[in-house]
Amino acid sequence: MDQFLLDTHTHTVASGHAYGTVMEMAKAAGEAGLKLLAITDHAPKLPGGPHEMYFRNFKVIDHELFGVEILMGVELNIIDYKGNVDLEELLLKKMAVCIASLHTVCLTPGTKAENTRALLGAMENPHVHIIGHPDDGRYPIDYEAMVKGAKEQGVLIELNNSSLVPGGSRIGAVPNLTEILKLCEKYDQEIIVNTDSHFPTSVGRFSEAEALLRQVSFPEELIVNTDVNRFKKYLTRGKA
Repeated sequence: MDQFLLDTHTHTVASGHAYGTVMEMAKAAGEAGLKLLAITDHAPKLPGGPHEMYFRNFKVIDHELFGVEILMGVELNIIDYKGNVDLEELLLKKMAVCIASLHTVCLTPGTKAENTRALLGAMENPHVHIIGHPDDGRYPIDYEAMVKGAKEQGVLIELNNSSLVPGGSRIGAVPNLTEILKLCEKYDQEIIVNTDSHFPTSVGRFSEAEALLRQVSFPEELIVNTDVNRFKKYLTRGKA
């Protein structure tokens, strides 16, 4: 498997439950051999998350640190079963990367139909680039509908390494991700592998995800992590 060059789902102290600064995360990315790092702190509805003012001042942050290109974005919280998210469009337009995710503290898990509609609705938002950790068994999802929706909308599906690390809070990640990966292969849907790092030492550490990819013989050509420009093509969504 070719080297992964980017990690586009990471958190800093601004998220309230992560423990590294932007500088520390960037330094770790450089040491891990990454070419691109996205900082995607949680949007305001998640308890402990930053005020929207945090997302208004990214212009002060260097675009390159420690030889790594830095993109400043957000992990949005899906806040209802229609797929609405918790940052206004004016700010969404300014984000380099937007991930949309389900978190139990922001939206109580519903029926399979409700949860699936929440993800599909989020994908319809032109500013969303990635669906984050859709593997949590606390949210039953129609994965085939999700993959087909992502393909139609031009949105990446995330293989979240932290979901596979023992002791995590997500349920059923291995069988759920196995099913998701098989469907992504079936529908020729590209994925992005991310660490969801909340501390510098896990930036760029993809070992559990890579093991699962090998286990299911997932096609390397459907993984965008090996080519920065290939990933950036997804970021043009919503920028026209």
